[in-house]
Amino acid sequence: MKYDLITATSMGVRITPMFRQPVGIGNTYTMQATSAESNVLNVAASLGMNTKVLTAFVEGSPIAAFIKGELRRRNIGYEGPEVKQGGPWGYRHQFNIADSGFGMRGPRVHNDRAGEVGRTLKAQDFDLEKIFAQEGARMMHISGLFAALSPETGKLCLKLSEYAKQHGTRISFDLNYRASFWEGREAELRDIFSQIAARADVLIGNEEDFQLALGIQGPEAGGKDLSSKIESFKEMIGRVKAVYPGASTYATTLRQVISANTHMWGAIMLHGDEWYVEQPREINVFDRIGGGDGFVAGMLYGILKGWEPEKWIRFGWATGAMAVTMAEDYATPADEEQVWSVWKGNARVKR
Repeated sequence: MKYDLITATSMGVRITPMFRQPVGIGNTYTMQATSAESNVLNVAASLGMNTKVLTAFVEGSPIAAFIKGELRRRNIGYEGPEVKQGGPWGYRHQFNIADSGFGMRGPRVHNDRAGEVGRTLKAQDFDLEKIFAQEGARMMHISGLFAALSPETGKLCLKLSEYAKQHGTRISFDLNYRASFWEGREAELRDIFSQIAARADVLIGNEEDFQLALGIQGPEAGGKDLSSKIESFKEMIGRVKAVYPGASTYATTLRQVISANTHMWGAIMLHGDEWYVEQPREINVFDRIGGGDGFVAGMLYGILKGWEPEKWIRFGWATGAMAVTMAEDYATPADEEQVWSVWKGNARVKR
C-alpha cells in the first residue's frame, strides 16, 4: 500500500504570543500550520512513514501557501480542492489563537473559524476509489472534531470509513466530542459517529466522549483522582465493547494539571482482553496543546510498526509527553531512540 497513515482535515494556522504572554496582552506572535488530525500524522511522518492529508485550500491565498510549505517540511503529503475565496467575506483558513499559560495562569484558546474552507469538504472532492483501491492506505485516522465540523464533513468521514473498511484499511477513530459543534445536531451526529465507531479498529476517547458522542452509559461512580479515572474507564469500556465489538483497541490519556508547566501524565489501553496502563508520572510542560494528539500519533506508529501492544502505549505516552515540550502542537521526534529516552526519563545530553 502506498500510504502508511492518512487523514481528512481542515488545515488552519495557530498564532501564539511570544514569551508566554496571554492573548490580548502579548503583541508579538509566532505562527504555525495546524490541525488536530495532521498533528496525529506528524510522528509517523517524522520517522519516515508515508502520510497524507485530504484537505481544502483557498485558491491563491498566502496562508494556503504557508500551510502547504509547512506540510512539505513535515513530510506530510496533501491533496484536495482549491476553493475560490469569493471576495473579502468569502472563504479562508481558520485561525487558532492560543497562549501557553504559565504557572497558575492556565492557557486559553480562542478559535476564529468563520468562513472556514475546510467545512466545505465533501466525498466528491476526492477520488476515493484511487486512494483506497489503487494506491492503498494501511490506516485511516478520523477525528470527531472534523467529522462534526459541518454536515458535509460528517458525510465525508462516513464515506471514508466505508471505503476504508471495504479495502482493508484499518480505521482509528478519536471521538473528540465538542459540545459547541454538536449543539442542535445531536441526532445527526450520533448516527454518523455510531456508524464510524462500528467500523473502527481503534477507538480513542475519554469517559465524556463515549457518553456524549456514542450514548454509552457512564460509570456508576468515580472520583476525580487518576486511579479512580482508570477504574471508571475500564468499567465503561466493557459497555463500549458490547455495543462496538469490532474494535480491537480502546485507549485514552490521563492528565492531572498541577500547574501550566507541570502535569501528571498517564495513559490506559485495552487490546483484546488485556489492559495496559502507563501510570501517571510528572512531566514538564512548555505548551500543553497537542499532548493528546501526540499520544495517538505514537500509539498508531507502534501499531503500524507491528510492535507488541505494551510498546504502543509506552511510545504513545512518550510522544505525547514530547509534544508538550515543543512550541508547536505536535511531536517531531528525531528518531525512535529519542522517544524511548523520554519514556525512560533520560534527559541527558546526546553528543
